[in-house]
Amino acid sequence: MLRQLSNSIRRQLKTNGNSAKLLAAISSTGHPNWFYCTKATGGNGGQRNNNDSARDEKRKIRKASVPAVQNPFANVTNKTKESYLTMVEIFEDRDVHRRNHVEFIYAALRNMADFGVEHDIEVYKALINVMPKGKFIPTNVFQAEFMHYPKQQQCIIDLLEQMEDLGVMPDYEMEAMLLNIFGRRGHPLRKYWRMMYWMPKFKNLSPWPLPNPMPDDTLEIAKMAIERMCTVDLRSKVSVYETTIVRDAVDETWIVSGMSAEQSHLLRVHPRHKAVYIEGPFLIWLRNRSINYFTLRADPDLEFLQSLKQNEHEDQDDVSRLRTPVLGAAMPRTQNQVGKNRSVHQQEDGTIFAICATGTSTKDSLLSWIRLLENNGNPTLGEIPVLFRVSSAIAAKAIEIESNTTKSGNEQESPIPKTN
Repeated sequence: MLRQLSNSIRRQLKTNGNSAKLLAAISSTGHPNWFYCTKATGGNGGQRNNNDSARDEKRKIRKASVPAVQNPFANVTNKTKESYLTMVEIFEDRDVHRRNHVEFIYAALRNMADFGVEHDIEVYKALINVMPKGKFIPTNVFQAEFMHYPKQQQCIIDLLEQMEDLGVMPDYEMEAMLLNIFGRRGHPLRKYWRMMYWMPKFKNLSPWPLPNPMPDDTLEIAKMAIERMCTVDLRSKVSVYETTIVRDAVDETWIVSGMSAEQSHLLRVHPRHKAVYIEGPFLIWLRNRSINYFTLRADPDLEFLQSLKQNEHEDQDDVSRLRTPVLGAAMPRTQNQVGKNRSVHQQEDGTIFAICATGTSTKDSLLSWIRLLENNGNPTLGEIPVLFRVSSAIAAKAIEIESNTTKSGNEQESPIPKTN
């Protein structure tokens, strides 16, 4: 039988190489389980080429880039909280299945700052409410631990992390919403529990409580900043001056000054031949607000600090070296047994006499500050040379490095004219 089949195939190949007749000859032998693959030629080959080209066209269509979904928040002209929540409601009512809800939430998070709602918990709860309810709840322990529906869960985790970074503390209503969406074993609910454990601990931990939200008035921010820095000495007094009462003042602005009685005493006993410096501006942050401040300080008193260090080496409570009188002699007294105590304002890098913040942060406003201090209980400032020590800008420092100059430090000093 095999010999007859092979002879039949050989005859068909000699007469005509058409694959159709070859398949017909194979099927006529009564063995349907035998198949042979041959390369198509002729008319069938042209048909196959057409099929391949059509398949390539379909593949190109599939690989074509999908146009990006238009950002609904970019075209809003009136960017307020009401318009933001309106866009969220439009998305919820547009489709029952709420397709592309993850992309919508990410787009909403990116545009929160433009609408000024990044600190509003109501907006965050509205975005969480966009997620479908009950669909992403894990049904077994494997789905719970291996983060079933990772895209949706990571989206809400990113939302909670943004709340944590901005200091927005969630409430118990948000817990119920996360429970209905992801279940008790969902990762977003675990993130919520961690936030509710740590954020209340740190919310009221600072000894300098600040209002939330912060005021927009720069004068009020300056008062809070100076009061915070002056808490190092409880006897410090914060004063607010107007430069209009200073004679020959150029800038008409306000000055917030902080100075204690101890600092006034240190300024009074400061040597007249040693200069004091106005340094700054320095930056201090109060929540999301910042303000510049300046300090009035002098070089450190190295002799006084060195004497304090020498006395600190001798422990007065050391009982291994008790000193006893011999034959009625008087008890030997230690050197500098009654001496000066180091003030909190006398630091290793200098002695701080006062701090201030002005509305314009200019040299003229600082000159007015010195004159106001002199007229309000510090007459020695008229006898002490006062110099500006202002930090140079980055561009000036870069020019200095490139030119390889020998200028020491990044400071420039200019004397303040004395007042009569």
